Amino acid sequence: MHITQTIILGIVEGITEFLPISSTGHMILTSKILGLTQDDFLKSFEIIIQLGAIFAVVVLYFKKFFDWEVLKRIVIGFIPTGIIGLAFYKIVKNFLGSESIVLWSLFLGGIVIILFEILKKDEDKSELGIKKLSYKDCAIVGLFQSIAIIPGVSRSAATIIGGLSIGIDRKTITEYSFLIAVPTMLAATGLELIKGIGATTPSQFEMLALGLFVSFVVALVAIKSFIGFVKNHKFTGFGIYRILVSIVFFFFIGK
Repeated sequence: MHITQTIILGIVEGITEFLPISSTGHMILTSKILGLTQDDFLKSFEIIIQLGAIFAVVVLYFKKFFDWEVLKRIVIGFIPTGIIGLAFYKIVKNFLGSESIVLWSLFLGGIVIILFEILKKDEDKSELGIKKLSYKDCAIVGLFQSIAIIPGVSRSAATIIGGLSIGIDRKTITEYSFLIAVPTMLAATGLELIKGIGATTPSQFEMLALGLFVSFVVALVAIKSFIGFVKNHKFTGFGIYRILVSIVFFFFIGK
């Protein structure tokens, strides 16, 4: 992997981490376009640079992490994902990272998003705010988030659609999705570092640092833009995008 490829992957991660289109799936597909082999380092790289995007959340929502009521709800939302993610780590790492699984996840997830937006009644809801979320709702959102251990599903799509389905307003569930991403991705990257740190070369460390920095900067802009978008828009467009991307890549990989 050279510098240009690293920067491209960092940009893709920063843009897609908080959109309902799957950052991991997009990085796997981008790696395919760039001609990179899905070896152990690349698989670890695709997970670890997500930490850059997570730092962007910490910077933008710094004060919320010192609010005890918000912090309790973050922890509750993380618990189901942490347990399920740890239990299925080896299966995900070794068997669920193929392009075909990513494409099917993108395709089916796109259909789910479109159907959800069609069937969901358009209600005018006041912003609830994270501190008013019930512990039960936080746990349910955490369960939805755990579905995203399958590459291509999208963590943000799972949490946001899950939250909307139980009556949480769009802005609140989107911000909550950002916040519970922090412990989730810290745990995922920490596990990845512990398991693979010994085999990483100095040049690979440099690529990781560069990828982290690029994803951090890009994510700062993406988060602000997405929050503004969700206030007045549905996610149907993202569903259509997922389906189109999966179809294009099905043909691309099939050749």
